Amino acid sequence: MPRPGFFYRNSLSIVLITLMIIFLTGQFFMGWRTENKELLENGRSALKIGEYIHSGHFIQATFENWESEFLQMMLYVLLTISLRQKGSSESKSMTDKEDVDREPIAHSKAPWPVKKGGIWLKIYKHSLSLAFGILFLMSFILHFYGSLKDFNDEQMMKSKPGITAMQYLSESRFWFESFQNWQSEFLAVASLVLLSVWLREKGSPESKPVDMPHDETP
Repeated sequence: MPRPGFFYRNSLSIVLITLMIIFLTGQFFMGWRTENKELLENGRSALKIGEYIHSGHFIQATFENWESEFLQMMLYVLLTISLRQKGSSESKSMTDKEDVDREPIAHSKAPWPVKKGGIWLKIYKHSLSLAFGILFLMSFILHFYGSLKDFNDEQMMKSKPGITAMQYLSESRFWFESFQNWQSEFLAVASLVLLSVWLREKGSPESKPVDMPHDETP
């Protein structure tokens, strides 16, 4: 059989990344218009496109959302190692051992850390959660930076003094921005875990087979 083309082999990631770029572009231009409207209402000059890219308003809004996504994925990867949900397509089997639980064996097509062994294998065994953890930390720091910058810009518009990073850590505004996104991410994941017990989507790997009993875990 002919080998599937590049797009077929990578269509899921291509479509998802394309959608992200489309919506990020929309966020950028709508955010730019929103920020300039507020600036003009307060008697300040509007920002040019190049200036808005590194504004606190854009940085905070972008990384506030990315931060919650990476936190959700990191904890979901870790929690699904040992926790179960009976009947959910998102849960490991209640009783049987699965391929993901077995110790890696070096073979000709194995990833290089498996062949190398030692510390490289130990790191590689947890590389997925580590990657999400690093992405979360980077996004958290950039969210904090953007939020602080946006806060101090607003203080300047009100002719009030700015505050330091240490002072901003105790500000409820920053934590409100974080918590409002974190809770929504875990609500979305919990919805997928629970709804997949009773509901089906034929052809989707996120769903159980349509004829599988509700109380059976794949």
